[in-house]
Amino acid sequence: MKAILFREIKSFFGSPIGYLVIAIFLLLNGLFLWVFEGDFNILDSGFADLSPFFTLAPWILIFLIPAVTMRSFSDEKKQGTLELLLTKPVTIWQIVNGKFFGALLLIIIAIIPTLIYVWVIYGLGLPEGNLDLGSTLGSYFGLLFLISAYSAIGIFTSTLSDNQIVAFILSVFLCFFFYFGFEGLAGYLTGFEQTVSTLGMDSHFKSMSRGVLDTRDILYFVSVTVLFLSFTVFKLKSLKS
Repeated sequence: MKAILFREIKSFFGSPIGYLVIAIFLLLNGLFLWVFEGDFNILDSGFADLSPFFTLAPWILIFLIPAVTMRSFSDEKKQGTLELLLTKPVTIWQIVNGKFFGALLLIIIAIIPTLIYVWVIYGLGLPEGNLDLGSTLGSYFGLLFLISAYSAIGIFTSTLSDNQIVAFILSVFLCFFFYFGFEGLAGYLTGFEQTVSTLGMDSHFKSMSRGVLDTRDILYFVSVTVLFLSFTVFKLKSLKS
């Protein structure tokens, strides 16, 4: 698995992909949070609060993570190297985990520079340090779990087609549906609103953003991640046979 993981990281940073992903994520967040006027602008809000970042980041990642993961297996299929990869002395789970953790690590690297926002907001507060660190820490944990689930979905959709664009579109759709789709459906299902909304990532992410790490929220994200990684393994096994 380590060899595949290092191979993925090397491929990301051996081409403009890795640098482009990090740059786009930081640039979009920076512009919306500090430059563009609107609901996400922290300076205009008058509150020493990072909630605009944690509201905006999941939507940016819905497009960014599929762009990273779309080539994971679709590129292997297109180049005809997937069959060779499956004959290597490693299990399919190790192959999938190597691809998954490679994509996950790249997105985490993109997230790390945003910690400077915490320092800036901490200094801007009146009085200085007037920042809910518990809520901020919980939001970062929630974002990590969200990234994990998005990455698992993207890895799975990359096995469905040898066309990277198709894999990208499918991944964006599934990420959007699992993040916001159940929340939208809940409004049409009278009497089942709460039950349906808890099936989506949005409610669990917001719960963690309050600074309370509920085991139900953690279990939800772990379950979604494992579920789509399992789908990926099953798909690869069907291709192998």
